[in-house]
Amino acid sequence: MTISGSWQRTARGAGLLSPDGRIASTIFAEMSALAQATGAINLGQGFPDEDGPAEVLEAARRAIADGINQYPPGLGMPVLRQAVATHQQRFYGLTVDADREVLITAGATEALAATILALVDEGDEVVTLEPFYDAYGGLIALARGVHRTVPLRLPGFLPDHDELRAAVTDRTKVILINNPHNPTGTVLPRETLELIVELAHEHDAVIVTDEVYEHLVFGVQHIPVATLPGARERTVTISSAGKTFSTTGWKIGWIVSTPELVTAVLAVKQFLTYVNGAPFQPAVAVGLGLPESYFRETAGTLQAKRDLLSQGLEKAGFDVTVPNGTYFVVADAAPLGYRDAATLCRELPALAGVVAVPISAFCSDEHAGEYASLVRFAFCKKVDVLERAAAQLARLGR
Repeated sequence: MTISGSWQRTARGAGLLSPDGRIASTIFAEMSALAQATGAINLGQGFPDEDGPAEVLEAARRAIADGINQYPPGLGMPVLRQAVATHQQRFYGLTVDADREVLITAGATEALAATILALVDEGDEVVTLEPFYDAYGGLIALARGVHRTVPLRLPGFLPDHDELRAAVTDRTKVILINNPHNPTGTVLPRETLELIVELAHEHDAVIVTDEVYEHLVFGVQHIPVATLPGARERTVTISSAGKTFSTTGWKIGWIVSTPELVTAVLAVKQFLTYVNGAPFQPAVAVGLGLPESYFRETAGTLQAKRDLLSQGLEKAGFDVTVPNGTYFVVADAAPLGYRDAATLCRELPALAGVVAVPISAFCSDEHAGEYASLVRFAFCKKVDVLERAAAQLARLGR
């Protein structure tokens, strides 16, 4: 069987194929396999090891029992689209038309894929922050776009505004922002978001904002780009249920945007999954309607886990950048004598019985060296698991 040369070139450029044509193994797959083979504590993958709220799980069981097991509508079930619209009003003061401005997707990754494929033509430039969630580079390449990045630098993993201005030009079609940011855990300040809106207007770009960690922030405010003056009409907001409700396997996401942009994304999305997750959609609607105490307590619990793991990493000898959001903390291994975090991550199961991921895995070849000694650890795990991991990591400091 012959695979087209153009597909092979695109897939290699996206990092999906190795030079000899095999499926390229990611560092995430490698580290997960290492954890399984060694029995090490897996702090590499960003998924929780506890179930979400009982009301949400019960709603899914009830939907299955009630026969909600066939194709839902292409836009998503009305109950969930309305719940998303109500959520945007309740938390951010945004008035959203549930019938024309909300699209339910197979998680945030499909929302990103459909949006990028809908908006980006060959040669169009897409600007992201770097390090970047690994799917971004692959999706931009598959759309045959050109990926431009703005580095996030210490202290604080914030972008330089002059570098941001230089990166966005008249060739920019999309400014893709992950906020709160994976893998660094930074939450972008208002002045940076306002600059992004300014640049989008100046260069006629669309802002695509990945906000899956919107409720998992610690002592700071998450500001959706769409709430800023002049942003709403050119912003595609993406979020999902997986992180907020500890249901990453359900793959229920959504976009909120203008009717024109929703229609453009739907035109692509219908040829990806078409629809998905019928019984999970009303269950997620229940989750979005939970009292504010749920969202507050979820963030508080996660913040305590952040502090537990951060303190353990500091005792082990890492320099730790305490995150303002997400599931992840970044630690610098240079004080321990490791300038190459990828090497450390491969040795860490034997050294401490823990698996993590190097930040360089989230970087382009051009900038990976700037982050070479940095490691990402996930703290979205049970307290006793984090306590064991912290105690085992302490061996590194001896």
